Amino acid sequence: MKPNFAICIDNSEYPASLELHKIYRVLPDKDAESDGDLRIIDESGEDYLYPSAYFVVIEVSEQVVPILMDSFEREIQTS
Repeated sequence: MKPNFAICIDNSEYPASLELHKIYRVLPDKDAESDGDLRIIDESGEDYLYPSAYFVVIEVSEQVVPILMDSFEREIQTS
């Protein structure tokens, strides 16, 4: 399964956890999605539920996926 990514378009209730216009990794969570939420790896490096209205889910090409995943891994290691 190809990883999902989303761009934050509203961080008004979570300014410490989400950066506006940043790309975040979305983890699959069918229960969360059915409730209108997304499971996002946020600025803490942990995954939490956020309203899906705060994000635009994007599709990236197969060539971009490993580049983004590597970038997320480097960020986690330096945190």
